[in-house]
Amino acid sequence: MQFSDFGLDNKIMSTVEHLGFKEPTEIQQQAIPAAMTGHDLIASSKTGSGKTLAFIIPAMQRLLKNRALSKRDPRVVILTPTRELAKQVFTQLRMFTSGSQFKAVLILGGENFNDQVKTLEKDPQFIVATPGRLADHLSQGHFYLNGLELLILDEADRMLDLGFAEQLAQINKAADHRKRQTLMFSATLDHAQVNDFALALLKKPKRIAIGSAHTEHKDITKRFYLCDNLTQKEKLLQHFIAKEDHQQMIIFTATRADTDRLSTLLTEQGLSTVALSGELNQGQRNQIMDGFSKGQQKILITTDLASRGLDLINVSHVINFDMPKHTEEFVHRIGRTGRAGSKGDAISFVGPKDWISFKNVEGFLQQKLTFDTIDGFKAKFKGIKPKKAKVAVKAQDNAKSATQVKKPKAKKIVKKSFLAEDVGDLPVLKRKQAIAPQDIEDSEFEEQN
Repeated sequence: MQFSDFGLDNKIMSTVEHLGFKEPTEIQQQAIPAAMTGHDLIASSKTGSGKTLAFIIPAMQRLLKNRALSKRDPRVVILTPTRELAKQVFTQLRMFTSGSQFKAVLILGGENFNDQVKTLEKDPQFIVATPGRLADHLSQGHFYLNGLELLILDEADRMLDLGFAEQLAQINKAADHRKRQTLMFSATLDHAQVNDFALALLKKPKRIAIGSAHTEHKDITKRFYLCDNLTQKEKLLQHFIAKEDHQQMIIFTATRADTDRLSTLLTEQGLSTVALSGELNQGQRNQIMDGFSKGQQKILITTDLASRGLDLINVSHVINFDMPKHTEEFVHRIGRTGRAGSKGDAISFVGPKDWISFKNVEGFLQQKLTFDTIDGFKAKFKGIKPKKAKVAVKAQDNAKSATQVKKPKAKKIVKKSFLAEDVGDLPVLKRKQAIAPQDIEDSEFEEQN
């Protein structure tokens, strides 16, 4: 199949050809025609599958071919869970809106609120935004969604995981009319909250599932190493940076403190390193990602902020310094490498605090994961064995004791013999008298059962 088979507007085809896209990916082959027919859609595909164009192209086609429902309201709203992903989507959208009559704006948290108000007053046709900041503007009446034609939720599972359900419901309610079309993209359709949300937002949606989160990424080599503690993790990290032949590297940590500490450690060693965390303002985050994407630094240290959507083709290695808290984030983290047909390496450190997360990843991937070793870095930690349930052990002990009834030990007793004897004028009394054992016949012994 070719892009020309979709019957796209010439302006769209010109942009596709200019960008060098020839054959649509599998998610694009199924999602683009389904969306162009006006159906609501819930779709999943693995990271790096080209899903951004799978919703940008039908959105552009709709605006080019259909009359607007409103002269002032935005026609398309695209929501993403993080600012970095929103910026990535906006960059690709601008490639298609450039030279057209359509205006696209980017509305993110962390940027000047009043400047965004002025931007929204210019009545853009496209809004790319994070749900929290867009809901704030909506609450204050800075724009309206009565004429919204297309609502697109990118990485819906992540938005719900981050707690944006209330804001998404608010945006949905503001644009709740029969002519609105909704496209929902998620990393997996096995997400209970995503399915519940889809029932509330979508009307008789078509479901498309390309591959699976469990599917092995053939271009990425996964390696796992056991570690005893933080110090050993740091030494192992320095080993890989020094010994592995890498272009660019992303190191994922669990906390902002770890991000800053590792960045300082590697920078002091003369390594070209930059750190990205949520406490930075949007301008600083943009500057960091722009510099890294241009190759100004070799190493990016970050939390899960950079785990989704970023198309960084020069990243040859991903290192999970800490295993992710959310299991599905493992797939998105390692998906930052091995893109566009390139080979990638994903290295994960597993210490005592990472063990539960590691076992969850193993179950999520539906495969038995093994550990590699390096001379000089062998860990004493070998994993945590699951504990036996106390209730089961107690029940087992009770069952065992019920089958074992102790019998009392047999005792031998000797009958005592009594002889009569006169004692003065008193009546004859019976007095105990010791009898030698040999004077007692055997028949006088009896066994007490």
